[in-house]
Amino acid sequence: MLVLTQAAAEVVKSVTSAPQLPQAAGLRISSSVAGPEDASSLQVEAVPGPDAEDQVLEAAGARVFVAPQAARYLDDKILDAQVDETGNARFSLGVQEPGEV
Repeated sequence: MLVLTQAAAEVVKSVTSAPQLPQAAGLRISSSVAGPEDASSLQVEAVPGPDAEDQVLEAAGARVFVAPQAARYLDDKILDAQVDETGNARFSLGVQEPGEV
């Protein structure tokens, strides 16, 4: 299952704390293809809540919703993030080491 770093959790909370979003909002990761082979087909967006089939991850107060078509690709990944000098969130994926949770 996808794991979030502390930095990613902080960025997700920042992105999803917009006044127009409800408290249950989160970051949704989906894919434009049924079985993504790499991260280039993934989309990330702040949404009011998960879709019915989404996996829901909660870490340090951050909520991430993973669409079924992206879940398999993300199963062994770590989501990290940072905010660049212009204030834009930048997400990156790494591979979990064996035994890492």
